[in-house]
Parts: sequence; C-alpha cells; structure tokens
Amino acid sequence: MSQNKKPYKRKHYFIKKTFQATFILKFCLIILLGAFLSTVLLLILSQNTLTSSFHQSQLTIKNTATAILPSVILTNLITLGLISLAAIVIILFISHKIAGPMFRLEKDIKEIGKGNLTNKIILRKKDQITELAEEINKMTESYHKKILDIQTRVEDLLELAPKQNAPQELIEGLHHLQQEINNNFKT
Repeated sequence: MSQNKKPYKRKHYFIKKTFQATFILKFCLIILLGAFLSTVLLLILSQNTLTSSFHQSQLTIKNTATAILPSVILTNLITLGLISLAAIVIILFISHKIAGPMFRLEKDIKEIGKGNLTNKIILRKKDQITELAEEINKMTESYHKKILDIQTRVEDLLELAPKQNAPQELIEGLHHLQQEINNNFKT
C-alpha cells in the first residue's frame, strides 16, 4: 500500500532562493549595524582624550578619535568582510536545513492534497522538521485506512443491495460513491 522511496538527498543548497537570500541579507545587515555601532561608540568614548604619536621625527598630539578613525574604519571593513563571508556560508547551510525540508514538505503535501494517500514524506534524519513530517505521515496513513474502510463498506453494500432488493437509485448512488472514491483518492 505505501510507496517505498529512497532516502531523499539534496544536491542543491539554494532551494528557496528568496527565503535564503533575504535571511542572509538580514543577517549581514545586522553585522554591518554592529560594526557601525561599535565604531560610533568607540569614537564617542574617545572624543575627549588626546593621543600622541611619533611620525617622521615629529611628535604629534591629536584628538584620539581623529587619530584612530582611519585604523578603526580599515579594521572594521576587513573584519566585516571576513565575518560576512563566514556568516554567508554558515547561514546558507543553516537555512538549507530549514528551506530544503520545507520545499520537500510542500511538494509532498501538494501530492497528498491531490488525493494520493499512499505518499510518504521522507526527510533526512538531521532535518529540522522531521517530527512534523512524521505526524503528517501518521495522519495520511490514518486517512488512507479510513478511505479503504469506506471503500470496503461500499463494496459490501453493493454486493448486498441486489440481494436485499434495494431500490435502483440506492445502487446507483453507491456506484457513484465508489466512483468518486476511486477518482479522488489513490489507495
């Protein structure tokens, strides 16, 4: 009765491209905001201090914020670039654990919605929504059994109706019901 499928192995990491791209973009914007905020706080906190530096045989005294600003910006840009690259890779894999199973679940639920009650949702063991898929599989199996029971009862009534001299309308109605079950459900 149930359809045997091979375990599903994903080969593409961009599955729900819009979801994954916006997820990555939002995370990178948070990193950018953090870098900007830390720079502003550092400059504000060092505004009222002086720094001395020795450059080309001259001793220079400057406001600390002005003196460190180029170095802080360069350091933040390098750090922001490296952390953003790492974040993109990490988020891509994390979002893949969410988007991939969602894509698979959506596809299988559409198949079940078409009446294929033999369909099973198969996800990888480490995917995030395996419990949900298992519950949907249990629900689908339950509906499958109920439809089979109804189908069996209709067949029994179809056999019994002529023996009991049932009205032709009732027999036609049972045939119509049986046809509706066969047309709408894969059992």
